[in-house]
Amino acid sequence: MPRQVFLYDPPDRFVAGTVGLPGRRTFFLQASAGPRVTSVSLEKTQVAALAERMDELLDEVVRRTGGNAPVPAMAPAEAADTAPLDVPVEEEFRVGTMALAWDGEEQRMIVEAQALVELDAESDEDLAEAEERLLQDEENGPPMLRVRLTGAQARAFAKRALDVVNAGRPPCPLCSLPLDPEGHVCPRQNGYRRQA
Repeated sequence: MPRQVFLYDPPDRFVAGTVGLPGRRTFFLQASAGPRVTSVSLEKTQVAALAERMDELLDEVVRRTGGNAPVPAMAPAEAADTAPLDVPVEEEFRVGTMALAWDGEEQRMIVEAQALVELDAESDEDLAEAEERLLQDEENGPPMLRVRLTGAQARAFAKRALDVVNAGRPPCPLCSLPLDPEGHVCPRQNGYRRQA
């Protein structure tokens, strides 16, 4: 079956968001252009890593071009998007791998999120070989979301994504694990419940 690529070049909107209450949230990346909307689910750590790497890559672009690239140092206020995800949120796939790149000619950030794929392998060598084949297979690979963003859109995405990640449960001051509203069993308190 040919690979399904959800391409947004450029999107009207590209955001990270959640569905559910803190502690039970499902994280999504959502791209839209006109009436077309694509939502893919992923882990909280993937959202945080994507936002952090995006900011790092944009900072590197600014540094290498001496500030001549159309990349703002911070997310512009007019590019801020605080609206909730477009509903209904229908998951196209669960993200397995992600990639970031800067297209210097077009002055665009390229974000790719590829569907999670289960690989059957008996050894580490077999697994590495299967992963390499999967990455090489442009035509028959797993579904992929590909988004091309301006520097301002990328900064705004990264800021919102980090805000979404940080809006969850507060960390325990002793062990840094997330606190539920009713507290949690803190390993630093020898298993006694620490209240929020």
